[in-house]
Amino acid sequence: MEQIRRMRGGAQSHLMRCSDGKDHNLYFVVKFQNNPQHSRVLVNELLGNRIARRMGLPVPRVEIVKVDPDLIRWTPALCIEMPRSSTPCCPGLQFGSGHPGDPRRMTLHDFLPDELLREVKNITDFAGMLVFDKWTCNTNGRQTLFYRESDNGDGYGKGPGGNGHRTAGGATSAGSSSPSPSPSESSASGGVGRYSTKMIDQGFCFNAGEWNYPDAPLRGLYARNRVYEGVIGMQTFDPWIRRVKKITDRVLEEFAKEIPPEWYYDDFDALKRLLEQLLKRVSRLEELILDAKRSNRQPFPNWR
Repeated sequence: MEQIRRMRGGAQSHLMRCSDGKDHNLYFVVKFQNNPQHSRVLVNELLGNRIARRMGLPVPRVEIVKVDPDLIRWTPALCIEMPRSSTPCCPGLQFGSGHPGDPRRMTLHDFLPDELLREVKNITDFAGMLVFDKWTCNTNGRQTLFYRESDNGDGYGKGPGGNGHRTAGGATSAGSSSPSPSPSESSASGGVGRYSTKMIDQGFCFNAGEWNYPDAPLRGLYARNRVYEGVIGMQTFDPWIRRVKKITDRVLEEFAKEIPPEWYYDDFDALKRLLEQLLKRVSRLEELILDAKRSNRQPFPNWR
């Protein structure tokens, strides 16, 4: 219905106001088919979010968003900018990652100081998300957003989900740029458990547009080891690995049916091969996590 603003990031997404026929004020960060990364990143986003949600991980609500040609025609900002040219965003079916409310009135952060990371209520989900990222070979670092339910009304976790994109300096919001919160702000307004996190941006799962699995020990890890302090051994990851093992070929086929064929150039055989290889990787999950443990970074400080 309306373009709000361009988001930062390589996919050149746009924050947009949408309607589901009932509510005319739903906000989604929309990635377009002709984004500079690859149209397959839309497949990765939809498929990755469906899988992660099936695992019980905190990811945004995602939807297929139809963008009308007239909206693009009358909104010059809806374009893909290249170094020497620009081209209009293509109309049709795009990927949308939900924002939990009016972005002009809420703040989301992609960075918290170490002191505040201890206050994240669902910090153990970083271990589960690492299982997901290793399984799907996310070739990007883990992207996440932090929020305070007291700031966001009904709370990010209770609303339709959300998304945002990293900005320069690492302290951002999906709605408006703001400095990262300070420890003094935390102690002044409420104590432990005040923050929660959502895991965003699955576009580089399956190695983005390449659709292969070039594993490396550090891929998929969050940038700071503090979030993995609860990892004491492989048993920490076992609950998530068991959930992965319950995802069958039939489940993946149902997810694949949702994906618009134009996102993968009608090459269903390529999508089918991708999912077949994904299922074969389940047996390697422990090995992939151990490779991360043995890396020079030593991401799990309390593993014994």
